[in-house]
Amino acid sequence: MNASTQPDPQTSGISHWPDTDSIDARLKALIRQPIRPIRREHMDQVHGYFEQQCQGSKRLAEQAATVIPGGIQHNLAFNYPFPLAMKSARGAHLEDVDGNRYIDFLQAGGPTLLGSNDPVVQEKVIETLRECGPVTGLLHEYEYKLAELVCRHVPSVEMFRMLASGTESVMGAIRLARAYTGKKWVIKIGGAYHGWSDQLVYGMRIPGTGRREAIGIPRGATSHTQESFPNDLAAIRRRLQLNRLRGGTAAIIVEPLGPESGTRPAHKEFNANLRKLCDEFGALLIFDEVVSGFRVGLSGAQGYFKVKPDLTIFGKCLTGGYPMAGGIGGRREVMMLLAGGIGGKQTKRAFVGGTLTANPLSCVAGYYSLIEMEKRNAAAVAGRAGDRLTAGLAAIIERRGLPYVVYNQGSVVHLQTSGVLLLNVRNPIQLLREVNPRKHMMEEMGAAYMAHGLVTLAGSRLYTSAADTDEIIDEALNRFDDVFGLV
Repeated sequence: MNASTQPDPQTSGISHWPDTDSIDARLKALIRQPIRPIRREHMDQVHGYFEQQCQGSKRLAEQAATVIPGGIQHNLAFNYPFPLAMKSARGAHLEDVDGNRYIDFLQAGGPTLLGSNDPVVQEKVIETLRECGPVTGLLHEYEYKLAELVCRHVPSVEMFRMLASGTESVMGAIRLARAYTGKKWVIKIGGAYHGWSDQLVYGMRIPGTGRREAIGIPRGATSHTQESFPNDLAAIRRRLQLNRLRGGTAAIIVEPLGPESGTRPAHKEFNANLRKLCDEFGALLIFDEVVSGFRVGLSGAQGYFKVKPDLTIFGKCLTGGYPMAGGIGGRREVMMLLAGGIGGKQTKRAFVGGTLTANPLSCVAGYYSLIEMEKRNAAAVAGRAGDRLTAGLAAIIERRGLPYVVYNQGSVVHLQTSGVLLLNVRNPIQLLREVNPRKHMMEEMGAAYMAHGLVTLAGSRLYTSAADTDEIIDEALNRFDDVFGLV
């Protein structure tokens, strides 16, 4: 285990933590106001871009909708008024099938910290495919090399087991926590996304919504899942006390940046206080670092906050954008319950599996992605690009007198224009009245960004990468300024 959890200011992806009290106040002010969408006549121009410049994407989207439910395979691919189909990705740019070029602030949802399709990593993957192929089902040296690299960089990780995705890794970690502690309750921070397994489709996106999205999931699957509102330590303590009387709490699982990758940013000391509560009540602390892992810095958010969880969930940046990106790391005594094989001396274990897990292609991609992130100081470079983008957007918003809110946690930039994810379930009248108009406004903002050559995540989140130069950020700011001029 690494001896120090002190982040190096030269390599950390976060130069400063946002003033959460100020941001909370501004976000509350945003959702108290009427929405400020793009004017109708300008939305006609945006629609015109898609109809005139994106006919190839439109045809492909229509064909896909005949054989794929909703026409897309991944939620990130949804774009209003129809999905755009990409044919190439390189560094900070994407190009669609119609030849339109975009500045890419989606970065595949976060994993491509080096920028898309990095040539160094690509060459190592091609070498592996030529020599070994993508999978053998047997041990490969890069399984060890990647695991050793994760253990070296991440403070709390003494052992690491790779899985296929963040969703699978959360499933495994919850099972592992219950097996290790002998307890059953799991507390998540409301609004967080921990994948789509039955037990965690609970309190998603908006805190307090419970089973709102649990269609097709039996109540028994979520019967031992609980949620607490973000940053409310007193409420979490009350849950832990109550759970102690009825079987105990196995784990608290949290996105350390805050729910939905920091859409509701965590107070600076929140994670440290969760650590204390878990120690007091004998629960494991699980950090879901699918987004923050390696993007915030090679030591993850835990290195930045100087807090050691018992278990850490990995994904996304773990393989630099290549498939089968998932894993669980943590304390040796806990992780040994994931020991593979059949029978043996292990009397108790938490069963996990997967034919393609830790395949040579993914392990090689992960190893060289992390090596290149270290060589290029990628988290810090991307973080500085996030700082520059945020400062520029804030200046535009202020100059134009808009109520929008922008802040960043390094290379994770939040741009709230409609505030749909910030609606309060404790105000059900507002929630029912405003959720659809605010959601549609967010979709329209995303379409307007796209029509101006900017790819974002749902029009409200942007990931910068080490490929984002000052010139690229400045060009992006000019385009955002043009979009805000349509409001």
